[in-house]
Amino acid sequence: MIEVRPADERGHTDMGWLDSRHSFSFGGYRDPRHMGFRKLRVINDDRVAPGAGFGTHPHRDMEIISYVVEGALEHKDSMGNGSVIEAGEVQRMSAGTGVRHSEYNASDTEPVRFLQIWIPPRRAGLEPSYEQRKFRRADRRGALKLLVSPDGRDDSLSIHQDASIWGAVLEEGDTVEYSIDAGRHAWVQVVDGTVTLGDITLSEGDGAAISDEAKVAIEAAEDAELLLFDLA
Repeated sequence: MIEVRPADERGHTDMGWLDSRHSFSFGGYRDPRHMGFRKLRVINDDRVAPGAGFGTHPHRDMEIISYVVEGALEHKDSMGNGSVIEAGEVQRMSAGTGVRHSEYNASDTEPVRFLQIWIPPRRAGLEPSYEQRKFRRADRRGALKLLVSPDGRDDSLSIHQDASIWGAVLEEGDTVEYSIDAGRHAWVQVVDGTVTLGDITLSEGDGAAISDEAKVAIEAAEDAELLLFDLA
């Protein structure tokens, strides 16, 4: 079974400096039909104006993953981390017992676009921690590359939950297949371009919840970038 979450039905927050689209309920947007999927709680598609950003604010007991699509994001936190996350890089912050951080567009002239992803940890009260890694576009071209996993295998970032995130960059006509183990589920999020899942077409911002399927075949109808989540 595949259930599509159309991009144009997502929640929307427009604060002038921030244009954010919410696949699931977040902040002032609440829809009881879309509170998340399995352990996947938040996918926000954020566009932040030059020089603007999220001031210092707290989080706790959440695995927060940032996937930068365009531009660069400047990060600072109460653990002492300070870095710039560029397109193709992925950041994982485990908020655990509590952390304060800020996220700003690192450029005064160019916008930044990133996907903000929240997944709750398997247990509360973990020690806060941070990771950041660049994943070469070439390693994701025409193939699914493991970006995030519970055990950090294959040089992926590690999270404290039974969930994995894969990324792919496809040229028109490319096809990738992903096997879904019994009892597990998948979510496909299209970052850019257009793909097909059988007779289902997904374009930028569209998502698809996949359950009771042994595998999913994804074909690029045009050049595309996507994330695939493997979830218990």
